[in-house]
Amino acid sequence: MVATPIGNLGDLSPRALAALSDADVVLCEDTRVSAKLLALCDIRRSLASYHEHNAARVRPKILEQLRAGATVALISDAGTPLVSDPGYRLVRDAVAAGIEVFAVPGPSAAIAALIVSGLPTDRFFVAGFLPTRRSQRRRAIAAIGPVPGTLVVFEAARRLPDTLADMAAELGPRQAAVARELTKRFEEVRRGRLPDLAALYAETGAPRGEVVIVIGAAERGSDEPDPEALDELLKEALATRPPAAAAATVAAATGRPRRELYRRALALKGR
Repeated sequence: MVATPIGNLGDLSPRALAALSDADVVLCEDTRVSAKLLALCDIRRSLASYHEHNAARVRPKILEQLRAGATVALISDAGTPLVSDPGYRLVRDAVAAGIEVFAVPGPSAAIAALIVSGLPTDRFFVAGFLPTRRSQRRRAIAAIGPVPGTLVVFEAARRLPDTLADMAAELGPRQAAVARELTKRFEEVRRGRLPDLAALYAETGAPRGEVVIVIGAAERGSDEPDPEALDELLKEALATRPPAAAAATVAAATGRPRRELYRRALALKGR
């Protein structure tokens, strides 16, 4: 079994082309999309859909084919297979059954965005897609905020303005980059602090295409306010604002997580 991305034909390696040509069946997210892409490579192979909604039902049949000696290729319409899709379960079950699994490297949105972001690459965390509901999304952002490395998040373009606003509120003015349509014709990268990027897309509206957001780790400089200094800032903000707004104000000024400051603001108010 082989796994390889084919979202951008220009990035396909000779090894990937050979793997697809030799496969008995090609698993893909959307057979209509993949058929067009493979036709451009002059590859004619049996296609079968394998995606989030049918994976549990289809997986046993695929394993039967693999046990019978078939060569199966797993591809994705965009990005890299197994990254934010159900492919890892198929690999897990194939490995458990003693079936060899090979990866054929190709374009990866997470790595490409990380490289062009200008942010540290020595330690990073790929969070995948965030929840679509705002309350759940904010909790998810707060949960990954303390990770001691660069954060990589996938997002649907239509939700980008709202997600950036939530990130700015939860994480403060961290350095970030929004990478769109990576390795494609209309590739675009915008860099800046989260509040500035949120304001930009609030004004321009949601873009089109595939989007990756890269966020720097929390800045821990020597001038970071100590707990007492943070309390003083919160008390000052609370004099004229409710706890949520006071926390947001201090978060923007210090880079501290908004949720952490909100809890402290409530404590200071005696709630």
